[in-house]
Amino acid sequence: MSKYVLCFGEVLWDTFEDGKKPGGAPMNVAMHLVQQGVDVAFASRIGEDASGDELAEYLKKNNLLTDLVQRDPNLPTCEVTVELDEHQHATYIIPQPVSWDNIQPEVALVESAKNASAIVFGSLACRDEITRDTLLNVLNETHALKIFDVNLRAPHYTLNTIETLAARAHVVKMNEDEAALLIGGSKHSLKEQIAEFRSKFHTTTICVTRGENGAIVWHDHEFYESPGLPVQVGDTVGAGDSFLATFIAGLLANEPMQSVIDKACAVGSFVASKRGANPPYDERILTLLGLPVK
Repeated sequence: MSKYVLCFGEVLWDTFEDGKKPGGAPMNVAMHLVQQGVDVAFASRIGEDASGDELAEYLKKNNLLTDLVQRDPNLPTCEVTVELDEHQHATYIIPQPVSWDNIQPEVALVESAKNASAIVFGSLACRDEITRDTLLNVLNETHALKIFDVNLRAPHYTLNTIETLAARAHVVKMNEDEAALLIGGSKHSLKEQIAEFRSKFHTTTICVTRGENGAIVWHDHEFYESPGLPVQVGDTVGAGDSFLATFIAGLLANEPMQSVIDKACAVGSFVASKRGANPPYDERILTLLGLPVK
């Protein structure tokens, strides 16, 4: 694997009323990158239990099970309860501690980080100091493009941790609610909030998603906007992750930013129209992304 994206963080079972599905933002991003033809390495930790065995089988089937997926003899595999409101927007009940709270700085992980083109990480896996310290050590050892998916899950974050991660990132992706929470202050427009965030953290690229209203990106000293696409929502699980994967793929391919954000919004809308985080792409999305139609 010559050029690849390292996705670091949680993997888990999303448990719905009608069953459970593999999930976790870093894994979802990895899955969508794979669908888009991008080489991926995935780093996480699962328990030595039946749920972990099932997840390992799923990751193996999808070419994501490597020696970067650690096994924990003591902490369980994570099983999250997903609650959907009347608009099919998801909230999550996440247990603690679980296996991915204990990701270790093993040699294979450090070496993978050194050779990656980009590293994707979020805030949830950094709620515990062990995994957080592992990530910070890994980020110190690499020259890869560092991409921070803010992805706040209350109460599993602190402002100090978010600021620490943002300060190390070249690219930061967040939604409107997260932008308002993290920036706040006297600035009212979203562009002013983004400018304030950039002045504080000196981030190269800042992306703020706006749900059905698309997204706005600050990149290379310019703003880019995409209005998004109206959809009948299946559920919102994984929509932001698919947006981020598409954004990363376009960024690494040096596509024009307007094209990148438009495609990312289209894929995010498609996933929001389906149940689950990783639906197979249909002919329209494959064509949009320039991928072979199956």
